[in-house]
Amino acid sequence: MIIVLKPRTTEENIIRVENMIKRHGLDTHTVRGAEMTIIGCIGDTTSVDSKLFEVDTCVDKVMHVQEPYKLANRAFHPEDSVIDVSGVKIGGGHMGVIAGPCSVESFDQVLEIAKAAKASGANLLRGGAFKPRTSPYSFQGLGLEGLDILCKVREEVGLPIVTELMSPDYLDVFEEKVDLIQIGARNMQNFDLLKQLGKVKRPILLKRGLNATYEEWIMSAEYIMASGNENVILCERGIRTFETFTRNTLDLQSIPVLNNKTHLPVVIDPSHAGGKWWLVEPMAKAAVAAGADGLMIEVHNNPECALCDGAQSLKPEKFDALLKQIRQIAEVVGKQI
Repeated sequence: MIIVLKPRTTEENIIRVENMIKRHGLDTHTVRGAEMTIIGCIGDTTSVDSKLFEVDTCVDKVMHVQEPYKLANRAFHPEDSVIDVSGVKIGGGHMGVIAGPCSVESFDQVLEIAKAAKASGANLLRGGAFKPRTSPYSFQGLGLEGLDILCKVREEVGLPIVTELMSPDYLDVFEEKVDLIQIGARNMQNFDLLKQLGKVKRPILLKRGLNATYEEWIMSAEYIMASGNENVILCERGIRTFETFTRNTLDLQSIPVLNNKTHLPVVIDPSHAGGKWWLVEPMAKAAVAAGADGLMIEVHNNPECALCDGAQSLKPEKFDALLKQIRQIAEVVGKQI
């Protein structure tokens, strides 16, 4: 249930309505906008008569929300959320460009890629320290050594770092060292981990599960937000369908759908979706044209010899050419990098 207050309602009356809601056993989530104030009622509203609030002189209207997610719901928060990642804004017209290798291989490798990516216009650096792989015999990443390499490169280049957390065992280390904590597709519904992420202050990049519906994906974000951390970015990385030519099927419809259903920023990962480097450029352009708030693109200086996912990585010169075109498309749709 959402209670919309009349314009110019005083802070004293806002608090009074909040307390009235709480007396009925509900929690509140209040959004103070430029034009109006909206109070979201969180909890079991089935036993509460909405007329109790409708008769209040400060209440404009009461709306019932059908979706099970509340904090992530655009009805609760009409304005786009802008997530600040160590000074880089994502959402509300601000685009994040996350670039870097699939996995951290060495300091020199990451440093060379990071310098090139930043010169082209990337504003965040990605790199996998811990790698979830389908085969137990594949390269699993350098672990904490890889994370330390990312931190050293950040000091050299100045780009905030994005890397994937797989286990709550490293949560304290990630909260200390990582600017944007990525949760991969395989952990999207690891609800115990999501609850713990709600207790950290770092923003979270939540990737869509392999077969997850929009509602399941948003509900995973709701787990994090309900536990206290509302700085969540959604990342579409392709879903599993009957098609086998591409690695996954990139669902670009997710951008307008999520923009309609939620206020959270939406980032697109065309690299993992297609699995082929020559698909990255057209899918990245299409994503920006469709209204994406950011891109996550794998860049490697020597993809032929990459330890992980070289086939889907762009060389720095290809990435540079792509970013020049992305800027033009972003400007047309009212975004800025």
